[in-house]
Amino acid sequence: MSDDADAVLRLAADLVAIDSRSSLSNLPLAERIEAELPGFDIARVDYVDENGVAKRALVAHRGPKGGYALSGHMDTVPATGWTDPPWTPRVQGGVLHGLGAADMKGPVAACIVAARAMPAHVPVTLLLSADEETTKQGARALAASAAAKGLGLRGIVVAEPTDLVPVRGHRSHIEYTAVATGVQAHSSTGKGVNANWALIPFLAEMKTVFERLRADPAFRDEAYDPPFSDFNLVIDNHGTAVNVTVPRATARIKFRRSRNIDCAPIEAAVRDAAARAGVTLTERREGPPPELPPEHPLVRLAVAETGRAARTAPYGTDASELQDLAPCIVLGPGSIATAHTPREGVAVADLAAAVPLYRRILAAGA
Repeated sequence: MSDDADAVLRLAADLVAIDSRSSLSNLPLAERIEAELPGFDIARVDYVDENGVAKRALVAHRGPKGGYALSGHMDTVPATGWTDPPWTPRVQGGVLHGLGAADMKGPVAACIVAARAMPAHVPVTLLLSADEETTKQGARALAASAAAKGLGLRGIVVAEPTDLVPVRGHRSHIEYTAVATGVQAHSSTGKGVNANWALIPFLAEMKTVFERLRADPAFRDEAYDPPFSDFNLVIDNHGTAVNVTVPRATARIKFRRSRNIDCAPIEAAVRDAAARAGVTLTERREGPPPELPPEHPLVRLAVAETGRAARTAPYGTDASELQDLAPCIVLGPGSIATAHTPREGVAVADLAAAVPLYRRILAAGA
């Protein structure tokens, strides 16, 4: 095994072994990462998330200002569906398995190993966030931090798993939450009011919106696969039993859109449907969908260094927020196909290949 492969595998395994699901504080993981960066100036961007949990993002820099940054997130999704121990890293058939191995502790390890080997005259920056899997709050905190804004970055490589193919643009989302209220009672008494009956008319209109997004050419972007926007619905009665009238019914919708689609009619349709149904509607937005043209210098650099044509992606990353600092491209080892699954893994060879690739990109910023 090469020195790069050995170093990145050891570090990736150490990071996987630390439980950093988004619901938990990531301070133990942030402290472990800081220990890997001697000689870097490290700014801790601390905040408390919406559930009162302490979180930390990191800006680690060495050398002159400017240049390119490597970026990753420290949190993971929940351990849903795992039967193997999620935080016991193991290598099988050349693949590192464990929760977060691909998304994205393996890529973060590759960024760290690449960054700390750069010569002193090359500007090197790491931007490491929290809450990417939920609210993007960590990335927003980084983008607003004086430590990051003062670096004059030329570009940012977001190291999400892309099979080491440059991704020049992706969708970002609006998350809608619609809440209907009723009166709880024993369902046999006729005294209650079931919140579902108020929610159902809203849902019927949302089904029409879902179908419109897939069928209407005005809302399709053929530069993406799939070309239609995601409009995913989750319904929650908050554990109400079947013999109780539902006091609260919640529908959550994740609407992903690309930069080139005018989605104002869809947004209006959601708002108007909620008003007609009498349900309370709130929304939470990511930043605008990031997308660089094929001729952008950062895209050309990534294409030249990988030998692979740039593409777009249907998912989202911290680039939706970090683009406020500098242009972003998404490029990392591992496949999105195993991310968020109980079989998550990343090939050790891909982690090792990412290290010299990131070094070449960083060197181009000198």
